[in-house]
Amino acid sequence: MPSVRDLRRKIKSVKSTQKICKAMKAVATAKMSKAQEQVLAARPYARQLHEVLGRVSEGARNVKNPLLAVRDPKKVCYVVITADRGLCGGFNSNILRLTTREIEKWPGVALVPVGRKARNFFRFREWKTDAEYIGLGENVKPEQANEITNFVIKKYVDEEYDAVYLIYSKFKSVMVQVPTVVKLLPVEPPQAEEGAEEAKAEAKSKAAYLFEPSAEDVLEFLLPKYVQNSVFQGLIESKASEHSARMMAMDNATKSAGELIDRVTLQMNRLRQENITKELLDIVGGAAALE
Repeated sequence: MPSVRDLRRKIKSVKSTQKICKAMKAVATAKMSKAQEQVLAARPYARQLHEVLGRVSEGARNVKNPLLAVRDPKKVCYVVITADRGLCGGFNSNILRLTTREIEKWPGVALVPVGRKARNFFRFREWKTDAEYIGLGENVKPEQANEITNFVIKKYVDEEYDAVYLIYSKFKSVMVQVPTVVKLLPVEPPQAEEGAEEAKAEAKSKAAYLFEPSAEDVLEFLLPKYVQNSVFQGLIESKASEHSARMMAMDNATKSAGELIDRVTLQMNRLRQENITKELLDIVGGAAALE
């Protein structure tokens, strides 16, 4: 049974941990707010690029481009985005669990981890990776997304990959982050939503384009931009999700530490009261023996 001194030491240790968790929550909250602003600012551009690609594809259906080439998926690449650090609840484990399910669907799989947690996960299981991207920092830049994009595009154009997928955590809210799989290559031009007849009619009326210098040149410029933006969007969505998950995890840890301190304090007070009662009984018993 622990002594009063042991319980005091335990309370002191838990209080120190509680302070660290509270500080980490404050830092994660500040970073989450900044990352959330970046996500919300980038989404309109992504939607507009998505819409432009759909309209241009309608007017250039017969154009051939290496990024549109559909092949039998003998080897599929997965770009897996996780965090570089832990202490963010189930953020990393949810992504890696989804990745494990996805790679079981194909006979040949190539892996490109983005983040130390994904890299360490694959290394521990001795799964070969074709490239690794770690230490991207808190402020994700388009150049970092371009580096990843250029790698997978080159592999796809050289027919080393037959399809490329992106796995990341989509930021819905501070409480909700959804592990998501997005197909990067071959590029599938977006289609109008089912039932949106007016949108379809409008897209059809705008489908007749005059391309300058040519439809091939326009798509050759637009398609890589679309893939780069998809990767960049995945990176910033994942970063916002990571900070949100860490903020919630540290908040729960702070509350759990407070509850543990209360329980140990109650246990210490009971033990101390028992010791005082025993000492009083010994004193009373000794006094009675002297009479």
